[in-house]
Amino acid sequence: MVSINDFKTLTFDKKCDFITYWGSYLLTTIISEQKVFLYELGGFFIEVWFSPKHDKVLGINAFKDIDGLTPHLENIKIDEIKALMG
Repeated sequence: MVSINDFKTLTFDKKCDFITYWGSYLLTTIISEQKVFLYELGGFFIEVWFSPKHDKVLGINAFKDIDGLTPHLENIKIDEIKALMG
């Protein structure tokens, strides 16, 4: 599996490939009229920011710090996250 540092250096298309093939989808949160899809990938989290208005991905954010989950707290089931993180 790829490390978070290696993931961050991938091209946009390669990041999309890794998320599609290896990411575990967790949930979707609406933030400022954008859909933020949250995934887990090998011990770190990935947010995919999507604009329904423009029908495109605006960005991909990878993080390890649990504080990064704050915008998703209303939708997170902690036991499921703990199970994924080992």
